[in-house]
Parts: sequence; structure tokens; C-alpha cells
Amino acid sequence: MASRMDTVGASADVVARLRRSTAADVLDDPASLALYSADASNYRHVPTAVVLPRGEDDVAATLAACRDHAVPLTMRGAGTSIAGNCLGAGIVMDTFRYFDAIEDIDTAAATAVVRPGVVGGRLREALAPSGLAFAPDPSTISRCTVGGMIGNNSCGSHSVAWGKTSENIRALEVMLADGTRLDLGPTTAEQMAAAAARDDAAGRLYRGLDALTTENLAVLRTELGRFPRQVSGYGLHELLPDNHRNLARALVGSEGTCAVVLSATLDLVRPPAHRALLVLGFDGDVASARAVPAILEHSPLTVESMGRKLFAGVRLHGARATAADALPDTSDWLLVETGGATAQEARAAAEALARGIGMPVGSDGRAVVLTDLAQQKVVWSLRADGSGLAARTVDGDAAYPGFEDAAVPPEHLADYLTDFRGLLGEYGLSGVSYGHYGEGCLHIRLDADLSTAPGVDRYRAFLFDAADIVARYGGSISGEHGDGQARSELLPRAYSPQVISLFERFKGLWDPDGLLNPGILVHPKKVDDDVRWLELGVREWDTAYSYPDDRGSFRQAVSRCLGIGKCRVEHGVAMCPSYQVTRDEKHSTRGRARLLFEMLQGDVIDEGWRSQEVLGALDLCLSCKACKSDCPVNVDMATYKSEFLYQHYRGRLRPRVHYALGRLPQWARLASRAPRVVNALSGGRLTGAAAKRVAGIDVRRDLPRFAPRTLRRQWRDRAPVPVAARGTVVLWPDTFTNHLDPGVGMAAAAVLEDAGYRVELPGGPVCCGLTALSTGQLPLARKTVRKSLDVLAPYLAAGNPVIGLEPSCTAALRSEITRLLPEDDRARALSGLVRTFAEQLVDHTPGWEPPAEPQDAVVQTHCHQYAELGDDADRALMRRAGIQQTEMSPGCCGLAGNFGFENGHYEVSMAVAEQNLLPAIRAAGADALVIADGFSCRTQARDGADVRARHLAQVLAERLGAAG
Repeated sequence: MASRMDTVGASADVVARLRRSTAADVLDDPASLALYSADASNYRHVPTAVVLPRGEDDVAATLAACRDHAVPLTMRGAGTSIAGNCLGAGIVMDTFRYFDAIEDIDTAAATAVVRPGVVGGRLREALAPSGLAFAPDPSTISRCTVGGMIGNNSCGSHSVAWGKTSENIRALEVMLADGTRLDLGPTTAEQMAAAAARDDAAGRLYRGLDALTTENLAVLRTELGRFPRQVSGYGLHELLPDNHRNLARALVGSEGTCAVVLSATLDLVRPPAHRALLVLGFDGDVASARAVPAILEHSPLTVESMGRKLFAGVRLHGARATAADALPDTSDWLLVETGGATAQEARAAAEALARGIGMPVGSDGRAVVLTDLAQQKVVWSLRADGSGLAARTVDGDAAYPGFEDAAVPPEHLADYLTDFRGLLGEYGLSGVSYGHYGEGCLHIRLDADLSTAPGVDRYRAFLFDAADIVARYGGSISGEHGDGQARSELLPRAYSPQVISLFERFKGLWDPDGLLNPGILVHPKKVDDDVRWLELGVREWDTAYSYPDDRGSFRQAVSRCLGIGKCRVEHGVAMCPSYQVTRDEKHSTRGRARLLFEMLQGDVIDEGWRSQEVLGALDLCLSCKACKSDCPVNVDMATYKSEFLYQHYRGRLRPRVHYALGRLPQWARLASRAPRVVNALSGGRLTGAAAKRVAGIDVRRDLPRFAPRTLRRQWRDRAPVPVAARGTVVLWPDTFTNHLDPGVGMAAAAVLEDAGYRVELPGGPVCCGLTALSTGQLPLARKTVRKSLDVLAPYLAAGNPVIGLEPSCTAALRSEITRLLPEDDRARALSGLVRTFAEQLVDHTPGWEPPAEPQDAVVQTHCHQYAELGDDADRALMRRAGIQQTEMSPGCCGLAGNFGFENGHYEVSMAVAEQNLLPAIRAAGADALVIADGFSCRTQARDGADVRARHLAQVLAERLGAAG
């Protein structure tokens, strides 16, 4: 078992040395060690310390400290490696945080010079205005670093056209373990001879490399570099004179075992101005693989595979659902991209390719061409999420990496797939496959048992048998993700003893003391050691939530996170808002899941539910639920936070703000007896500040004002609709609508009545328990919901639709209460009857049209609606009403219920708002229409931009001439 006690070297001494000799952040606290103990692989290694270098001097000082204390060094970028490439028990150096500059972009030469920590997606954005691109585009391009891409020799979808990372590297500046700096690239015979003549470490290296090459020309030419995706092992063929003795390219794919990259000069490509996406449908992945050689004859930009099973059990809505519906009605697809100077030229190329392989577009529905850029982007996003979507089988079981990356020459892919599927059957394994079929690379995650010792032993046997099949077809154990711990031990199955000996010799020339990433590629760690799922075990923890999607297991729920890292995207997406403003791993969904995993494991984080490390990481979680929809494996951190807070404070005093805001419904009912007095006190300069301090609320926040008359009181004065052609609907009077913004409820009633409904309020007070849920007061939430179910009994019996107006409350009623009360049939009944305001009008009210008037609007979709409910109906209703949405990236408003009010959260709350919402409002102008159905969103718009945002119901009611 890998544990903190197993780490190598005198940790206290080396950490003290690093703090004295570097300007880097040196982290050795339990939370940091836990965060860096895993990547996206099956493995776990707890480091001695983590170093975040700020520049080359920090790298040199760290290497010196590691040499002097005999502590190994492992390099890390975004930690998205699937093979355990960036894990180590010594020092882990993370270049992402600071060592991430784009030093130069030369558009004339089509090159860029970057530091290793720059994120591939950020580099692409910087290059976009010039029309240039760094060609490799792995599915993690939005968060992986260029240093990591160099380490693994990443490829991505378009390597068919532009090659893998090694073929797009012009030069590397590196530092050896002994501190020697080298500039590497193509090397002439004269340059090699001159370098070999030097009497220093560089000279010894060049002499050794020259001898290795000249003594082994035949084997280097026959066993290595045989097909594009032969990535396993070291790229020794790049040392050949035929390949210009390219030491930089030879180092690409060495996984940090030979040298530390200080900077890289990248060759850039100019993609075609327009692209078309040809989607070809097949009955099975073997059939699609057989079509690949014919497709390649037409020189496409990419040939990618994806199957319908990839989406099994995943709820697609909005643009994703629309894009999936546009694909051929078959089990498997090939995504084939063509380019051109114009859109017409790109489409013509796609249609010509389809005709050329005997699958003309439009003949039988098996070939479609997508030219709309937005639609193409959505389809590619589905393919990019493959590694996460494949992490659950069709039956909902966990599926793991390990042998997900093998590649064979494309002409052998179909036969390889057939044999590989046969082997899976022999071992009783299954998995959903996808991949880069244009270069013979197959990705698949398998439902192996990695939680028990017999299961791991059987998986080990499978890996060796699978490697033999790859070797039989002349393939590579790894096709782009590197070998790491997952595959290094398998290399002798694919290479001769002579090549394995040359790999060891190559490593020894660069790193004679074995300081850099030991146990990877040569003298490998065993593929079945250090398996984190086995170390976690099968112990179950008593929990308050039922976790029905994880078979009632909190352990399985937390283990959903495999480390893919989509939550580390820095902008333009909903997940993860706290990470987007802090860029700190512990404030990402992955980081929080890692700490919860370590809490359950009990080694580094050893206080269980009382852990301060986990509490600290969850503190900045906004409970926005974006991870539940955007994370490919549907991690639900908001629920895990609620569970943790309940367990952490169980039987103990809570923070004051939990009593103040977590019990808002109770305080609101009291305030409704004298709202003017309460507002005067809470709004007073002295009394208001005192109240905020007592309640644990940031003094910079204005407290919401209670309405003079609640929705319920105003309701009593309304004249009910005597006859309703469409029947009765129940308006859910949530706390925010009832006590703080009753105009929303009155407006919604007016619109629903115009649509032909009789609108009623429940016969007594009701509440979804949201504020109690978000603060982890789960017994209170259960009690609250049960009381509400009692009140709703006659409506549940009658099957009346329940219309929610506050998205967070509506989402709680639809999804949370059934997990909170799994044994209560009434909770399931209510969940099935709950609809949003827009859903009722769009999906259940045929023949009714909203009052239409062309109008532009900034629309903030509540994060719980985005994650749980979807906004398809809202968009449809607004289109019919003539409301044109201003395009805005999805994302939380930053207030997020109680989050933005709590002490210590104000800066993060406002920074999140500045990501999307507030800039969009300012850009629209002072008189712009701002629509936000969430009370928190409207409050944030008011506080941050001095704008009165309105609920969609209010906009429609005003057009009808009704109050609201």
C-alpha cells in the first residue's frame, strides 16, 4: 500500500532546503499531498512535497535539492495523465501555476515559444487571431499543459493531418538532473561530433547517444517508428541520421524520465478556413474500423470513432440532445472532417469522400454532413468527453483506464478489434470503445474489479494477454497517453529484448542516477501495484443521502471522479466557478473529490468527517451543481458537500451563518409579522452591520428586504378564476417568492390564468428544505419536506402539476427530495409532478401563445436549472415571445444562495459574477432587459450592476397588462 510512511528520502530536510533555496511554493500539508497523490489513472502515490516553480532558477534549485537528498523528482502539468505518468513518492513539480508563459509568437515563421505549464487551450486562444494553431488537440486540450503533451507525445483528433506532438516540436530547452542546460533540436553530424567532443556532462551524453545510434541502426529502423501511433517506449528512431538526429523529438514522449523541459519552440500549422463534418453511420465498431483504410485514401483531416453506447444513461439536453438527434440512426459513427477555403468547398470535399467510399450523403441516412459551426462544436464536445462518458458502463458500473490506449496500423484495426472483443469475453469484461480510428488508436475503459485483490490479479493477467494481441498486429501498447505505470511493465510484450535494453541505455545516458520519474518506461513499477481503488477497499460509510445512482454507496459516489479534470477549464464553461477564479486545485471539483477520497482512505487525511482539510476545500464550493451536468462522470459535489457538512457538524455547534441563512424560511415567517420593522433594523447603518456580524454575513452585502405583504396574503385578495379550461395547477410559494419577491408569484399566476389554468396555492406553508440542504442540516430538511408533503396530499392525489418559480427550489423538488426521503412514495409523486413555469406553458399548453414583442435580453440561467432542469423550455418560450437572448457563456452568478452572503466569500462571489453575468449586463447598457428567474441571480445583478433583473413570468405578465 502506498502511504505517507512509504515516501522516499528525508522529507523534512529536503522541504526545508527547498523553502530556503527557491522562490517556489513548497507544499507539504496533508491537503496538498492528498491532491497530488493521484492523476486520472488507477494509481496512488503520496508525494513527499509539491513544488510550484516560478521560473528556471526554481527548477535548478529543486533539482539540486533532490540530488543532494537522493529524493526523486516527478514532473506534473494538469494531472490529466491516464497511465500514472505524473505520480511519485518524492518531489512532484507542478509547472501549471506559475511557469506558464507564452514567451513569443512569430506568425511569419509560424512558431511559438512557451513554458511547459501553459495550457493548450490558452495557447490556442492566443494563436487564434493569426489563424495559426498548435496542431495536437487531445480531448483534454482545454486544461492539459504543453509540458504534459510533450511528456506523453500527445496526439488528439487531427494527428491524421498534422501529426503528434513530436512532429510539431522545433526545439526544446531542457535541464538535466545534474543541472546541465541543453538546447535540443535537429543535429547535423558536425554538430553531434562537436558536442560529443566536450569534456562535460553534455559531451558524455552526446557521445553516448551517438554510439547508441551508430551501433544499432538496423534495429532502430525496423522496430521503431513503423507507424504514426507507435508511441510506447522512447522515440529512439528520431536519433537516426534519416531523421536529422533530432534530440528534441527523441525526448518527446519520455514522460519526464530524462530531463526537465524549460521551454519549447513549437511549429504551428494553419488549419483550413472552413471545415465540414461528415458523420458516417455503421452497425458496430468493427464495421466502422473496416471502412477506415478507404477513407484515408481521401486525405481527411480526422477520422474519429464514437458509439451510441457512449451516451447510455447520460441525460442530454439542449444543444447536445439536438446534435445527437442529428447523427445517423446507427450504433456507431465515424466523424470525418474535411476542409476548404470556403464552406462550400469543405462540404463538397465531404460529399465527394462519402461518394468515394460508397456511402453517398442522403442515400440511406447513414451519411450526414454538418456545416453549422455550433453544431460541429457540440458533436466534437461529445467526442471529447469520451474518456469520462466511457467511465460508466451501460449498466452503470464503474469502468477504469489501464488498457485504453493501444494502437495498431489502421489496416489491421478491424481484425484487432475482433480479437480484442473476444479476449474481453474470455475475461468477462465489457466497455464502451471510441478512439482515433484514422490512426488505429482504440480507447476503451473496462468494468474490471479493482477493489479486491483477486480482481486486481485477474486484471493483471488480462493486461498481459491484451498486450500480446497488440503485438500480434504490430501495434503499440500506448497510442498517445504514454506508458506510465499502467503499461511500462508490458513493453517487453511488444519489443524485443534488444530494444528494451536500448531503452534502459537511453534513460541511463540522460539520468544516470535515476532521479527523474523512476519506475516509468524502464525498470518499471508493476502494473498492479499502488492501485488506489484497492487501497480504498470496500468499506461503506453510513450516510444521510441515499445515493441511488451509486447503489447507495458514498464510496462509489466519491469514486466517480477519475481525475479527468474537465473542472479545471478556466472560462467559458459553467464548471467549476470557484476554480475559475482561484486556479487552485483544491477548489476544483476534482480536488474536492480527491480530498473526500483520501478522507475515506484514511491515510493522509485521517480525521474522517471531522477533517479540516476537506472542510476548507468545500468552503468555496458554491453548490452550483454544474459538475452534476458538465462533469462527464456526473460528480455531484453539492450533494457531497451537504453530506459532509451534516456529518462534520453532527452533534456540534455550527457556524452562525448556518443558523441565520440555513434556517431562512423560519426567520422569514417571523419577519412577515412585522416586515417594515425588520427591514428598518436590517437596513440601518449600525443595526444592520451588527445584525450581519452576529449572523456571520459579510458586511458589504445588503440584506434582502422582506415584502410588506407576502404572496400568500396578497393571494387572499385575488379573485380566483371560476372556470379553467385546462384544469388546476399548484403554484409553489417558495420562501424567496413568498416573502421577498411576491410579484413573481402574482405575475406567474396571471400568465398561467391567461393560458387557461386555475392557479392555487397549497393550503398551508410549504418548503423544499433548500437552505437546510445547502448548509447540511439534513434532519431539518427531512422534517420540512415531510410537512410539505402532508400539506400537498390532496394535490398529489389529484395529480395536479406543481409549478416552481425559483429554479433552485424546483430542482430540489425534482431531484433532491427523493434522495433525501427514498422510502417516501409521496416524494417520488411530487418529483414527477413538478414543472418549471416555462415547461408548463411550452410542453403542456397546446394552442396558447405568449404575448410577442421583439426584444433583446441578457438572460442568466440559474445554475441549478442549467444542471438539473435544463432550459430548453425557457428558450422556446422566449423565442415565441420574441425575446432574443444575448449570447453568454453558461455559469453561476456567484451569489449562489447563502454562499455569497457568508463571511469570507464576498471576493470569490463577485469574481465569479465578473466571469460572465456582470460584463454581459454592462455591455448591454443601462436600459437593457435582464431576465433572471433565480432570486440570487437577481440580487447579484442588483448588487453588482445596479440593475433590476426580472423573472420571465414578470416580463410576460407586464406584456399582458397584469401586475408583477
